[in-house]
Amino acid sequence: MNWKELTEEITAVGAGGSSDAPISGVEYDSRRVRPGAVFVAMKGGSTDGNKYVDKAIVGGALGIITDSAPTFDHLTVYEAGLPVLEVEHGRRALAQASAAFFGHPERKLASTGITGTNGKTTTAFLTEALLNAAARKTILVGTIEYHVAGETRPSIHTTPESRDLFELMAEGVSRGATELVTEVSSHGLDQGRASGIAFDVAVFTNLTRDHLDYHQTMEKYFAAKRLLFDGTVYPAPRVAVINAHDEYSNRLAVAASRAGAEIRSYGIEKGDWRVVRHRLTPSGASFDLESPAGSASVVSRLAGEVNILNLLAAFTAAHARGIPFADLVAAVPDLKPVPGRFQLVDGGQPFTAIVDYAHTDDALRNLTTLARQMTANSGTRVITVFGCGGDRDRTKRPKMGQAAGEGSDFVVATSDNPRTEEPLAILAEIEPALKATGVQYTIEPDRTTAIRLALAAAAPGDVVLIAGKGHEKEQILNGRTIPFDDTEVALAALNHLKESGNEQ
Repeated sequence: MNWKELTEEITAVGAGGSSDAPISGVEYDSRRVRPGAVFVAMKGGSTDGNKYVDKAIVGGALGIITDSAPTFDHLTVYEAGLPVLEVEHGRRALAQASAAFFGHPERKLASTGITGTNGKTTTAFLTEALLNAAARKTILVGTIEYHVAGETRPSIHTTPESRDLFELMAEGVSRGATELVTEVSSHGLDQGRASGIAFDVAVFTNLTRDHLDYHQTMEKYFAAKRLLFDGTVYPAPRVAVINAHDEYSNRLAVAASRAGAEIRSYGIEKGDWRVVRHRLTPSGASFDLESPAGSASVVSRLAGEVNILNLLAAFTAAHARGIPFADLVAAVPDLKPVPGRFQLVDGGQPFTAIVDYAHTDDALRNLTTLARQMTANSGTRVITVFGCGGDRDRTKRPKMGQAAGEGSDFVVATSDNPRTEEPLAILAEIEPALKATGVQYTIEPDRTTAIRLALAAAAPGDVVLIAGKGHEKEQILNGRTIPFDDTEVALAALNHLKESGNEQ
C-alpha cells in the first residue's frame, strides 16, 4: 500500500505532495515511527501529536496526516519532501488509516461493545466465555487483559487507540477469530477511539458517579456513553442490550430505537430477559430465567445479584450474536469468576476474604450488600478495606466513605493509588462521611498495613472485603509505580497470621 492508496480511504480537508513508496506502518506516537511509516499527528487529551512531527521525520516518516496543520513547521515537512494530508478529526483519520493499512479486519469480525460504569469487565469476560463455549474464536479487549484467539496479553488501556485495536483485530483474524468483544469506556467513546468499528451488539450495564474529573457532569458522562447507541458519531448497533434497572435506561433505549437498533432489556423482575426467582449462596446463585427465546432454571458460580445482572447482560448479548438459548443455559455452570472481581482469597482461614475492583460508591455499596447477604442471620461482621484514587474526582470520596460505613461493621480506610496527592489529604476528605455513619473505623494510609489490620481483626464467619484495586498489580504513589497486588498481600498476611497463631 502506498500513500495514494491509503489516503483515498481518509476523509480530508486538504492535501499536498505524494509518494509511491510502500508504507511500512501507521503510527500516532512519534517514538514508534520507523522508516516508511505514516505519522498521524492528532490532538489528544494531555498532549498534541502535532508538536512531534519533527521527531517523526527524524524517525523516517514517509508522510504526515494532521488535524492541526497550522501548528507545526510546514517548511520542515516540505524540506523533507513529505506529503501532508490535512483532516478535521485526527482520531477518525487514525482509524481510517489503520483500517486500510491492516486490511480492514473489522469487516471480518462481528463486534460486541460493552459500556457502563460498573460491570463492563465481568460482562465482557462472560460474553467471550459464552461465545467460546459455542466454538466461536474471539478477540477480547478490556481492562484486565487482552485475548487474541486464545492468547492472553497485558492490557494497556480499557479502550486502546484505534491503530492498536486494528492491529489486534488483524492478528486475531489471521488466527481465525470471528468475534470481537470489547469494553468501551466513556473516555474512548468521547475521544473517538472506537472509530471505524460498526458494533453489531452494544451493551449498557449502568451509569453511576465516576470520571467526573474528565466529564464534569453526569449529563456529559451519559452523553459519552450514549454515543455507542444513538448513531450520531458511531453507527447504531443492530441490537442494544440495556439494563432495565438503571435510571438512564429509558432515555438510552429511546435514542437507540430511534437510530434503528433492536432493544433487548434485562433485569431481576424487570426487562424482556429477566430473572423471576433467585437464590444466592457464597459460592454462586441459582435462578429462573424467562425470555422471549425461552425459559430455564440456571445455576451460576458467580455470587451476588450484581453478577446475576452481569450474566444476564452477557447471556442476552451472546444470544443476539446467534448462540442458541439452550446452548447458553448449558454453558453457564462452567463460567468462572473474573480475576479481581469478587475474588476469594483462601489461605485456610476460618473467615471469608474477598478482593474486588469496587472503586465507586455504587460498586462499593453493591459489594457490601452482597457481603451482608452472606453474613445474614449469622451474627458475623463485614469488614471493609478501601481507599480513593488521587488526581481523580474528589466529589466521590465522601460518597465512598458513606457507602463503606453504612455497609460495614468495621472499616479500614487506606490508600488506593494516591498518584501525586498526599494520602492523608485524600483520607481527610473520606473521614467525615465515614465517621458520620457511626461505624467503627480506623485510618491507615499504608495499604499493606491496612490489609493486615483488617484480616487480623476478622473472627470466624466474618467477611473481609479488600476493595478498589482488584486485578491491578501496581500502586501509583509519589510519582512512582511500585508492584502491589491485593491478593498477594492478603495471602501473605493470612500466612503470617497462621504461622504466628493469631488467626481467630
